Amino acid sequence: MRPSGFVLAAQQIFDRPSPGKVLLIAWVLIGLLGSVWCFASPLMSVPDEPAHAVKAAAVARGQLNGVSTGVQGERLTVTVPGYFANLESSICFAHRPDITADCAPSMDTTDRGPTPAQTSAGNYNPVYYGIVGIGSRGLSGEAALYAMRLLSTWLSAFFLATVFAGAVTLRRFVIPTLAAAVAITPAVLFLSAGINPNALEISAAASVFMSLCSILERSKELENARAEMWYLAAAGSLLANTRPVSLLWLAVVVTAAVLAYRPTAFVRLLRYRRAWPPMGVLVISSVFALAWVVTANSFDSLLAGAPIPSDVAAVTMADRTFVYVPEYVGVLGWLDTPPPPAVVYTWVLAMGAVLMAGLTSRPVRGRWSVAFLAVVVLGAPIALQASSSEQVGWIWQGRYILAVLAALLLACGVAARFAPLRMTPWTISIIRWSLTALALAHTYIFLEGLRRYTVGAGQGRVNWTEMFDPTWQPPFTWQGLALAYVALLTLAAFGVYRLVTLPQQEARQRAARGNIPRVAAD
Repeated sequence: MRPSGFVLAAQQIFDRPSPGKVLLIAWVLIGLLGSVWCFASPLMSVPDEPAHAVKAAAVARGQLNGVSTGVQGERLTVTVPGYFANLESSICFAHRPDITADCAPSMDTTDRGPTPAQTSAGNYNPVYYGIVGIGSRGLSGEAALYAMRLLSTWLSAFFLATVFAGAVTLRRFVIPTLAAAVAITPAVLFLSAGINPNALEISAAASVFMSLCSILERSKELENARAEMWYLAAAGSLLANTRPVSLLWLAVVVTAAVLAYRPTAFVRLLRYRRAWPPMGVLVISSVFALAWVVTANSFDSLLAGAPIPSDVAAVTMADRTFVYVPEYVGVLGWLDTPPPPAVVYTWVLAMGAVLMAGLTSRPVRGRWSVAFLAVVVLGAPIALQASSSEQVGWIWQGRYILAVLAALLLACGVAARFAPLRMTPWTISIIRWSLTALALAHTYIFLEGLRRYTVGAGQGRVNWTEMFDPTWQPPFTWQGLALAYVALLTLAAFGVYRLVTLPQQEARQRAARGNIPRVAAD
């Protein structure tokens, strides 16, 4: 006999995973996955990492801003320990995939004297850099840089974990949880392993969206959503203070979450007095972020290239819209190591399935959020590139829109949560193989990154067997890191599988036995 609506409601109430437990497990697993990337990627191999590392070291020593010449595109000067001032020499492999990481010189850990250094991030908001820069105090050389990386990784991992914790509070959490797994592309983990605010921007935007959705879904019982209110405040405050354009992304993801629900839900939140303190924190942080962008002229640090007429830039950007898809998945290094085609195809299929679920979801109200974010993902790169092309030339990279893309995938999951998904053997098999495919794709691109830096990845060169005689070895060896990464991916995939299938299977078994608790209708 097919379970009744009463039975399905009981399943959702009595078989819901604990958000706190989900948060803790997800934070540990995502943090450990990012930590493995920290050691697998050579120091300074994440885009613009030297500039961000210098900025973080300066902020940690009280220099919130650098000395500017006032010329667009010229880097600002700060004073940092000597080994930070020489980080540019460590990127000898950048843009040259045939060169291994062995070319980077050793760092002089004794070179701690105050030294002038230049950074293109000199007038960026100091909040992220102040947090990460703590790792450079009391340590020096590679140890300090790895500590800074790990701080950035675990900070981003926490907010990604809140996405899963928020998803399981929804009345139907299976599809939103699977969408969250798809949203964590290899690019997100790779970026989180470096000193760069881009990863925090992505994870904070995803957290803002899902936390606000969790709150609005429980707008009639807001007392039970107080933890999510503080997740929202923390994520929103950091999002506003990551990159100059992040305030725009904060407005976008908040608007998208509100569009996914009835206006009355948002009104209830605004009237709830216990929500005012976290909302006040978010507003004050946003005001500070806006004031910093205006007073520090953060956009003036954009490196200037050959000017391009705005109309030409707009048309060119529109034509290249889907050229950036591999960057959404995971182009490693300084955009010099594209992901294997199999990895791109896997994520294109996964993203396509999530997008189709969102675009065809019911009730139709949920599609407004999906449509809004889709327009931003497609249109914002064109508008932003065209608006700056005459001053700084071509600047766009796919990772700049990943924060909104992650929110779009989550919006699709939220919109499709009421789809009649029954845990049949066929459905469970689809979920199992989908998660397996994602885990294998994560593994493949991770090994590709190791190959690129241990033996080189020149065009047309097949050299997997040469990895057993590497030119460069990361800490803990590439073999040890690869085994750790596979083990962690296995645990993560199994955890998501159990999260979305086991409670429903157990509930169905109890329903078949007639052992359903009596509850009031939702």
